[in-house]
Amino acid sequence: MSEKIKEEVEKSVNLLKHGKILLYPTDTIWGIGCDATNSKAIARIFKLKNREEQKSLIILLDSVDKLTQYVDNVPSIAYDLIENAASPITIVFNNAKKLPKKLIAPDGSIAIRIVKGDYCVEVIKKLGHPLVSTSANISGEPSPQTFQQISEIIKEKVDYVVDIYRSRIRSIRPSTLIKLEDNGTFSILRL
Repeated sequence: MSEKIKEEVEKSVNLLKHGKILLYPTDTIWGIGCDATNSKAIARIFKLKNREEQKSLIILLDSVDKLTQYVDNVPSIAYDLIENAASPITIVFNNAKKLPKKLIAPDGSIAIRIVKGDYCVEVIKKLGHPLVSTSANISGEPSPQTFQQISEIIKEKVDYVVDIYRSRIRSIRPSTLIKLEDNGTFSILRL
């Protein structure tokens, strides 16, 4: 990992610990995020995005080993889906736990993605909590595919814009979204 990435990880973790909101590169698209255990920061993200609070947000974890910390029942197929997915995958699990109410969907579920990107993995490890991740746009607008497509309004309203990967252009899109039932059956919500 480069020195620049290490610097940005340290800066990000410090800001997150103080309840700040970041605009940051994920393993898919640029996201708006905060410490997933900080209710006040989560509320600020809903306000910034003009997002209805019934529309839940996803959280990012650095390891499948941490799933059981935030979900009551992790069907064994979840590990196979995550390990064998050809592209990033977000799974909606039932019975979320140890997370603020604002983050959990009205039905008690939570969407989780295990990230692979070096920046996000290190931030989550050092923070010791999951990260909230939501697309870097106002609700209802298209999700920007590159840093340059992110609205100036978003850039101005976050507390910090992470200073790496801004010129990266990849044909990455938001993750595949799957709803996983306790019995192991699943349905695809977004490809």
